[in-house]
Amino acid sequence: MGLSSSQSQTSGSFALVLGETEGERRLPIIIGMFEAQAIALEIEKITPNRPMTHDLFKSFAHGFDFDIREVIISDLREGVFFAKIVCGNGEKEVEIDARPSDAIAIGIRFEVPFYTYEKVLAEAGIILTDEEEIAEELEEQHVAVEKEGGDRMEDYSLDKLNELLEEALNNEDYEKAAKIRDEINRRS
Repeated sequence: MGLSSSQSQTSGSFALVLGETEGERRLPIIIGMFEAQAIALEIEKITPNRPMTHDLFKSFAHGFDFDIREVIISDLREGVFFAKIVCGNGEKEVEIDARPSDAIAIGIRFEVPFYTYEKVLAEAGIILTDEEEIAEELEEQHVAVEKEGGDRMEDYSLDKLNELLEEALNNEDYEKAAKIRDEINRRS
């Protein structure tokens, strides 16, 4: 699973890319900035000062003894993906309709598997064949992340980065916090 800025016409959108566990196909899904942020926070294990909506859902589910079992990207109609969250309490199993971005943000928090149907993957899946090109593109995305004012984060000390991370979290600027966390992790 990966996130990257989308080249689509919609400003502030991101591409969420899901991959086959035993195959080369990838399923790119365009999602909004807030959903991408919720997914990135959980992937990066950044804890916001206040719970996000998906964290609230997890607390609510645990409070009522429900668990999430899996997430299914269930359909693709007119270019729009649909998803289902499969949950249960041991006695009853329920499928809840959801936007894929929300279903995935919740599924990540519950550490469940993600599935789709062959027809969805056949219609919207892409095959990435040149691993070297993919690695180069990912490397370019992580090099020289800049902060406001043009100074590059790689020029800051680790102490300064930790200070900036705390400030970003306090201001609930999670996108900036994720970039700072990436730079800190890159140095580790």
